[in-house]
Amino acid sequence: MFHWGKWKKRMGANSSSKRPVFDEKEDVNFDHFQILRAIGKGSFGKVCIVQKRDTEKMYAMKYMNKQQCIERDELRNVFRELEILQEIEHVFLVNLWGRGTSDISLAARGSLPNLTGEGAVNVTGAWHQPDAGGDSSDSGSAMQCSPEKVTPCLGYSFQDEEDMFMVVDLLLGGDLRYHLQQNVQFTEEAVKLYICEMTLALDYLQSQHIIHRDIKPDNILLDEQGHAHLTDFNIATIIKDGERATALAGTKPYMAPEIFQSFVSGGTGYAFEVDWWSLGVTAYEILRGWRPYEIHASNSVESLMQLFSTVSVQYCPAWPKDLVSLLRKLLTVNPEHRFSSLSDMQSSPYLSSVNWDAVYEKKVEAGFVPNKGRLHCDPTFELEEMILESRPLHKKKKRLAKNRSRDNSKDSQSENDYLQECLDVLQQEFMIFNREKLKKRQEEGASDGGEADGECEGEGEGEGEAEGIGEAEGGTEDEAEQETSNLNMCGSVCSSAGSC
Repeated sequence: MFHWGKWKKRMGANSSSKRPVFDEKEDVNFDHFQILRAIGKGSFGKVCIVQKRDTEKMYAMKYMNKQQCIERDELRNVFRELEILQEIEHVFLVNLWGRGTSDISLAARGSLPNLTGEGAVNVTGAWHQPDAGGDSSDSGSAMQCSPEKVTPCLGYSFQDEEDMFMVVDLLLGGDLRYHLQQNVQFTEEAVKLYICEMTLALDYLQSQHIIHRDIKPDNILLDEQGHAHLTDFNIATIIKDGERATALAGTKPYMAPEIFQSFVSGGTGYAFEVDWWSLGVTAYEILRGWRPYEIHASNSVESLMQLFSTVSVQYCPAWPKDLVSLLRKLLTVNPEHRFSSLSDMQSSPYLSSVNWDAVYEKKVEAGFVPNKGRLHCDPTFELEEMILESRPLHKKKKRLAKNRSRDNSKDSQSENDYLQECLDVLQQEFMIFNREKLKKRQEEGASDGGEADGECEGEGEGEGEAEGIGEAEGGTEDEAEQETSNLNMCGSVCSSAGSC
């Protein structure tokens, strides 16, 4: 059994009165956070639980390797995600605004051995778990975790030589994919609430002109009361004034037919309706345990177009007729006839009795509440970070110091000059964000007319790579705006125009 008290003494943290005090004028950086454990990973980013050293509040921190992002044409995705997260906040989203988890019992922290040597805590807020079909094993051990209070706090983005970081809400209940893999049998009432909560989230995103494009169980996280929150805006896009998206983006089993149609025949593109299709697929899967269409990443786009035109969805005979009717409306192949708004959903007889104000205020009791005594993520993430990761996060400080010393002693000619040039541009263009400073300026009523002046540095946006597909093809809505971006200096590193 790992003892939190002994760990604190060994690390020299003998009392809370000796919390570090950081200069308010100093930008938040990696040293301001204590790494507690790895809890998730995506195609090029990873997620860990962190504790801010001065406030002792807990967050989820997503970090992405710069070189990998450049080599995989992902920089614009990262910049777009930052741009979106800085502008949105909603009760059913995972926000950059942030809510720090402050009160977690010492006994709970001590119950979870931490393999990185940077502390221990039994909470999870995985940003991105493996895709559909990926295996996930349970640790099998009960954890004594008692997160008592989640308080409003603040979000950050920052960078160092290796990585880009985003600090976001820490949610304690795991994602729906994990619970499906643990053979949780969700009741109809539980799924009904998820549908309502995601409806409010999508209605908000639509009001902000945002298409998420990756709605799926992996990207719906539960808080400790069992309420659903949408996360991962890595391939989201913004469309305004009647614009249409055209890129092949998303996870194949959850992508709407018009996305494939746009790719095959050009056409007029697609809009917000694609997210409501994905919500229908997700709701069906959570209820039944499998998806309405048998689709895998290996399926060709052409075969999928044929599938949608020939295969009918089979609904469970035991489901209420009104539920089936709602799912049919969400899974309508023609987007013009699909339910795709809050008003559409409210018109459904299945949701006629819903008190939407109570849903928004989280006053409706969730049908499934995650066990607070368990760790709701795959424990192998921590093992991989310790054993397999060539550049583990907890050794970053020593590694960077060694690299700086080596860089100062060698000839300035880089082994890969162009890659280094891209890294230098990224260093300049990355958007630094500190919600704490922004909030202070707002409260002080700054008279210079720029509430967030100086808080966001650089800009970048563009369509993203389709996770589960392997490539993003088709045009982007705002490529013309990006022609003058400094990131175009990286053109020869990127294999697809406009996606760097």
